[in-house]
This record gives sequence, structure tokens and C-alpha cells, in this order.
Amino acid sequence: MTPAARVQSAIEVLDAVIAAVRREGASADRIAAEWLKTRRFIGSKDRRAIRELVWQAIRTCGEVPVSGRAAMLRLAATDPVLAALFDGSNYGPAAAQGGEPVASAGTAPAWLERQLAASGIDAEAAAAMLGRAPLDLRANRLKITREALAGLLPAAAETTQAPDALRLPGGTPAESWPQFEVGLFEVQDTGSQLACAALAAQPGEAVVDLCAGGGGKTLALAAAMENRGRLLACDIDRARLSRLPQRAARAGALAETRLLDPGREAEALADWQGLADAVLVDAPCSGTGTWRRNPEARWRLNPQALARYARVQASVLRLGAALVKPGGRLTYVVCSLLDAEGADVIQAFLAEASGWRASEPAVGAGTPRGPGIRLTPWADGTDGFFFATLNRL
Repeated sequence: MTPAARVQSAIEVLDAVIAAVRREGASADRIAAEWLKTRRFIGSKDRRAIRELVWQAIRTCGEVPVSGRAAMLRLAATDPVLAALFDGSNYGPAAAQGGEPVASAGTAPAWLERQLAASGIDAEAAAAMLGRAPLDLRANRLKITREALAGLLPAAAETTQAPDALRLPGGTPAESWPQFEVGLFEVQDTGSQLACAALAAQPGEAVVDLCAGGGGKTLALAAAMENRGRLLACDIDRARLSRLPQRAARAGALAETRLLDPGREAEALADWQGLADAVLVDAPCSGTGTWRRNPEARWRLNPQALARYARVQASVLRLGAALVKPGGRLTYVVCSLLDAEGADVIQAFLAEASGWRASEPAVGAGTPRGPGIRLTPWADGTDGFFFATLNRL
């Protein structure tokens, strides 16, 4: 495949991604995988090059481009080698024409850039949200220490701020390694590991992971508890929660699961009301902290969706708080850097709920933000997170 043909292929993938964004369809990862799956004649080197071009273009464009070609022309505007490939050659893109649409550069859509600025994130910091993410592992202390795991891995790994974390280059196929198959580690960003550490789950406690999803944080909590006590993982998403038992079996982790009916969560958790030592509320959010991994996600967000997230976050926080016994604690987590989903939610809760106080999580990383801590790609080398630990008096 010629370089020009790679560019045209990337344009076709981008067209599909843009169409999916507009109809709230599949993710860019899935679209690229499906597009390449139907073109088995494309070699592995060309596949990597096409994907690289697609993600470079997505990261470069602030607003949703009108087309894949407009996105690629924006990327070409700063890359003379790429610009020269718009030459009309066979299987390549048509020659560039003066006056044709070129996507606008930027970190995010304009309204979202304003939200970031209001949350204390300047343009330079916002650009770091679109960098390339490494791959972090969490050594499963139910089976192995971080030091012992590092000695078994087929690639050199660095340690990070989290006590069980090891870091590898992004794209490392760690889940294909035998060490993963036998449950010695999980793939989990350092920021996510630190959010779990903020709850300080202890052996023998009664702990609830309220929005467990597929159970990544549940497994970290089970390891911290040394499989002693009671750990309940809940979610309203049957498909995601159904993956947890198999993951727990591989990790040797003990956890109960409970599927909740939307709108009837409190009823389903009546037997836990006021009994939990600790509750983790990993609330649904916009995912602005994960743009390094999912850069097209910033095109899918809008002000109405952000407001809906804030309402859901306030609701699930109240639900989790009702489970905590006197003297217990709750850690609220979002993988977002927007105050509307982080500090503002906690401040509103503390203003309306008596008998609660915030305490600064001692996790050895992050920057104070309102009543909690914010982790960022530029300051901490992690995905973006906000978390706050609240103590019931």
C-alpha cells in the first residue's frame, strides 16, 4: 500500500467515525477494527499506519469535522510530507483544492473548552489530555507482589505512585501474556488504582462497590481486603456486571454481585442500609479524563449530557451515602476533570447532608480541588480523575 493510499484509507475510517459520532453510534476503536476486518488484504504495517493517521487527525480537530477529508487536511496543514500526498495519485486522496473545507484545530468543541477553563484547566494543560497514554498494570497482591511480578514480565516495567502499579508503553499486548491468564495482574490505570486506595478498604470490613461495571475496581478492593470481610459489587448494567465472576475467578478474588433495577436501587439494597464500613461510588461521568485513550469522546459530549451526568452523580452519591454506617466512609470517583462532575457535586452534597465531612485522601499524588483530589495527565502521568472521601459522623 502506498503512503497516499494509507491516507485515503484513513479518510474513509474518519468518515465512519464522524458519522457514528453524529448518530451516537459505535466507538472509533470499534469502527476502525470493523473497517480493517473487512479488508484482510491490508498488511499489519499498513494497518498500524492507517490507525495512527486516524487518531492523529482525531486529536488535532477541536470541533467535529464535516468530513474525514477535512480532518486529514487539518492534520496535513502542519505536516508538509502528509500534505504532499494529496496529489490525486491512484488509490490516494484527490488533490487539495483551495477553499475546500478544512477542520478547525483545538482541544475540544468551544463550549467544552470553556468548561475546562472554568475548571482551572488552561490550554496547555488541556492539550496534555490528548497525549498518548501508557499501559498500567496492577499486581494482584492476592497472588503476587509488584516486585515479583516485575521479574516475571517479558518486558521491562516502571513503578508508579500506586503501590501495586507497573507501567509499560501504550499498546503493549499485556492481556495476551500468560501472567495475565493466571491472574497475576489486571490492566488498570494508576489513577484508578489510587482512587481505590483512597477508600482504604480493610480486611474484615463490609464494603460496597456501588457502580462496579465490569469489576476492575472491585478486584482491587478484594485484594486490599485480602479476601476477608464482605464485598458487594452492584450495577444496573447486566452485560458489564456479568463479566465480573469470570474475572474474579481468574484473580482468586471473593465478591458478591447484585444487579440493580434502574429507579429501584435503594429497594434492592435495603439490607445494606446503614451497615457498610466503606462504599465506593464510581459514578457515571463524561470521561473527560480518558481522552488520551478515547479522543473522539469529546465530540460526543454536549451541555445537555453534562447536566444529565451531574444529576445522576448527585443521585448515586445519595444512594451510596445511605449505605454507610455511622463512623464509616464513602469515596466518590469520576474519571472527569470538570468541576461540574467533581468538586461541585461533593460541595452540593455536603451543603445539603448533615453528619458528613470530607477528609483528604492520603494517596501520595494529586492536587487538592475543592473537597477532594484531582489527578491529571500533566501533573501525575495518570488518566484524569477527581475523587473525594467523605466520613459519616
